[in-house]
Amino acid sequence: MLTTTSTSTAPALVPQEQVTAEITEAHAATPPGAAQPRIDFPPYRSSVLRHPTKDLRHADPEGIELVAPVFGHSDVDPVEADLTIQHGGDPIGERMVVTGRVLDGDGRPVRHQLMEIWQANAGGRYIHKRDQHPAAIDPNFTGVGRCLTDADGNYRFTTIKPGPYPWRNHHNAWRPAHIHFSLFGTEFTQRLVTQMYFPGDPLFALDPIYQSITEQSARDRLVATYDHDVTTHEWATGYRWDIVLTGTHATPLEATFDDQDGEDHR
Repeated sequence: MLTTTSTSTAPALVPQEQVTAEITEAHAATPPGAAQPRIDFPPYRSSVLRHPTKDLRHADPEGIELVAPVFGHSDVDPVEADLTIQHGGDPIGERMVVTGRVLDGDGRPVRHQLMEIWQANAGGRYIHKRDQHPAAIDPNFTGVGRCLTDADGNYRFTTIKPGPYPWRNHHNAWRPAHIHFSLFGTEFTQRLVTQMYFPGDPLFALDPIYQSITEQSARDRLVATYDHDVTTHEWATGYRWDIVLTGTHATPLEATFDDQDGEDHR
């Protein structure tokens, strides 16, 4: 039976069972080896309406850079990588460190690159006017940070483990806990966006955004690894997650036309 939203004019939301069946069907219809997300993945409802159907408009990169924002290494303070000290008190939730390396397809470090992250708080709530689900806003957690990779391609963030949250793709839809990562190359037109997940999340099989990557081995590359050597005594748990930009072991990246999650532009 279909479940409707609270307003009589709103379209019916299909149940999870139907979305799961659509995921299975879409996986079966996708050729093996598809390591990047499908941008027209029917179980992910808004992708069908928003994915590009025509050739992208070509622009002169040098012309764009004349009016694009720029930054220098002095503009990024190391304290911006600690999302737990941005306010007057401690945020609520599991303090954790996320670290890893940014590498090219040959395993070489990608040095001195700008990285940004954004995420929900421990209750699964973003500080954004579009996020109105009934979870508390943490006054001591904004959920954004940035850093530069070092000479060996390393990055490191201190943050709070985000919670899962509901979204309106279908009835009782919940997104697995995740952190958004954005990487800039030598120019702002070279931005890449992806998401990092946590091991063992029971929502993986139910989430059409995660499942829009139809190859299991590619999905696995989005999941961080708990690292006890990164974990700090009586202070923070630790996770390690490397980002590989090209090659057969490349990290799946979101399409550049959109941040790939209509509920996550917050």
